[in-house]
Amino acid sequence: MTAISALLIITAIGTVLYWVDFFTRGEVQTIKEDWYIKFERAFPAADLWMSACAVAGAAGLLMDKSYGPVFALLTAGSLIFLALMDITFSTQNGLYRLVRSSNQMRFEVFINIWTLGFGIAVITYISPKIAPLI
Repeated sequence: MTAISALLIITAIGTVLYWVDFFTRGEVQTIKEDWYIKFERAFPAADLWMSACAVAGAAGLLMDKSYGPVFALLTAGSLIFLALMDITFSTQNGLYRLVRSSNQMRFEVFINIWTLGFGIAVITYISPKIAPLI
């Protein structure tokens, strides 16, 4: 559980740092188009929810509290949802074609892979541990 907890914390911190950059320096912004910025600005509230769940899940797992796995699973579901929204948007708007020429888009691909992969991994790891409790 220590590894999952550490990755939950890293995910929460990374998410906060992403938004600090987005709204201050803008280095993580893939493109500067108005339609893209408006879409991205729809994510902070959902990302804040996911990050809060990640911190609660990590703390609960580390302290062996019953809420730990619950919040870890809430984080996982949030990560998968956020990934699928971002992947769908990027696919529909042809943003993946920028991956060869844009470090920001390569970073977005990393985020897509991380959020989808880590979300699935958390569900796969946590679900069997709480199944007897349900």
